[in-house]
Amino acid sequence: MIYVDPEILERVNRWLTPVFDKNTQHTIKEMIAYDPEGLEDSFYKNLEFGTGGMRGVMGVGDNRINKYTLGKNTQGLSNYLKQQYPGQDIRVAIAYDCRHNSKSLAKVVADVFSANGIKVYLFSDLRPTPELSFAVKYLNCKCGIVLTASHNPPEYNGYKVYWEDGGQLVPPQDGEIIAEINSLNYSDIDFEPNETLIEFIDAEIDEAFAEASLRNGSFNTSQEAKNNLKIVFTSLHGTSIAMIPRVLEKAGYKNVTVVEAQATPDGDFPTVASPNPEEPEALKMAMEIAEKENADIVIGTDPDCDRLGIAVRDTDGKMTILNGNQAMVVKTYFLLEQWQMAKKLNGKQFIASTIVSTPMVRKIAAKFNVDYKEGLTGFKWIAKMVKDFPQQEFIGGGEESFGYMVGDFVRDKDAVTATLLACEIAAQKKQSGSGIFQYLQEIYDEIGYYKEHLVSLVKKGKKGAAEIQEIMKRFRSEPFTEIAGNKVTKIEDYQTGTAKNMLTGASEIIDIPKSNVLIYYAEDGSKIAARPSGTEPKIKFYISANVPFKDEKALQQKIDAIIAYLNIS
Repeated sequence: MIYVDPEILERVNRWLTPVFDKNTQHTIKEMIAYDPEGLEDSFYKNLEFGTGGMRGVMGVGDNRINKYTLGKNTQGLSNYLKQQYPGQDIRVAIAYDCRHNSKSLAKVVADVFSANGIKVYLFSDLRPTPELSFAVKYLNCKCGIVLTASHNPPEYNGYKVYWEDGGQLVPPQDGEIIAEINSLNYSDIDFEPNETLIEFIDAEIDEAFAEASLRNGSFNTSQEAKNNLKIVFTSLHGTSIAMIPRVLEKAGYKNVTVVEAQATPDGDFPTVASPNPEEPEALKMAMEIAEKENADIVIGTDPDCDRLGIAVRDTDGKMTILNGNQAMVVKTYFLLEQWQMAKKLNGKQFIASTIVSTPMVRKIAAKFNVDYKEGLTGFKWIAKMVKDFPQQEFIGGGEESFGYMVGDFVRDKDAVTATLLACEIAAQKKQSGSGIFQYLQEIYDEIGYYKEHLVSLVKKGKKGAAEIQEIMKRFRSEPFTEIAGNKVTKIEDYQTGTAKNMLTGASEIIDIPKSNVLIYYAEDGSKIAARPSGTEPKIKFYISANVPFKDEKALQQKIDAIIAYLNIS
């Protein structure tokens, strides 16, 4: 007889009642008989909200994405909305990406909202995530939902919640909503739709979003420069195909080659191992076409079009991929130059990044005498900054994981406008006889030479989650006093909210919300952050090294020495 943990069995038995459909019950019975390990992983916990909303593997159970877990979320959210806005006209917007079941799950979410008397604007087909953020404000909605798992593998889907400012949920509101959701039983979900409250949207929002992107991402580039820029674009089977070619055409870019083999939305992502532009392999097909076409720039976006990868020609004319920190540095420096030339910098502006991103952004802010704000990983924190500091004007901001936000008309990372911005930079630099890569080298000359590297360790399932917890526990209980021969000067523990000076023993409070992140600083300027992913079964190590003069070999040696010392390769 196969043993099943009694607590898990109790959870399983709840799903074998008439509240759940016969197909769900049949699948569970099959798992009991033939897949006890899969049964445990499907039921050992409730699927939780993380850095970018709630993501998980699709299937039956409390720890899976399905109509019941999303229905319960939506019922709890409906209850919360009615508590917060009693007697008011409550509207929500819903979008979805190319993943399996996204369209049907989006309709389930719309049904539950409408069953609770809430007006729903539902996109008629897949759309980029940043367009949903835009639509929330444009349609005066109280809330928005997008069904997406970003760049996760094909078996995943997810549920992101946005509030009326267009930004994702942040504390304490997220905790209040989670408490409301957790107070419910699955039998409390009202799945019976009021179809009169569901309105399909498309063209009007598309046009408004495209125009807003043009206003924020264009910078007086001549038509001649645009005509001379050769662009290769791939949507990696995702939603960006619905918007990026349109915005580039509206902006006047004529020489755009779309990678047709990757242009059709497909939740299997058949031409790539991973639809993640952070992975060099994802841009391989586009890079090959760029070589044939003698293109100047390659752009590739993830499935929900909030991240983008960029490849440009180096000083030898070879196509090379910029990492997320490099792309962020180039965009931020360019934006600040444009604002400076337009004489719009008056001390009331700010730029933003995250605690695990390159220290260069802070230095760039200092050079242009603009305020720099830093938050936890995830653009919900940058959106919160925009909301919390209305007296200041947000110019732009990004994070190392290939996301960027231009202005505040969208309150999330936006690969549509960031793509246009990248093309504007490339076109202007080519016209002046240079290029983005050369521009980056000039910025290094000005700011300093930095190199970043990310190590991700995949730890799946219940066992993997325990291993990640153990790694973080060890890094805290047995702190390093040196790393690769360099003294540790400071340790920031965002879980306790304290920063300790390792040379003096003094501690200070970190004025950022608590999170399971640990950052080490070494006397040579190196920075190492350890952070469990909030959206994937991974623990990530972010490494930054720098040298005072141009020496790529010395930088790489520093990175390699840190990886070897920490034993995390």
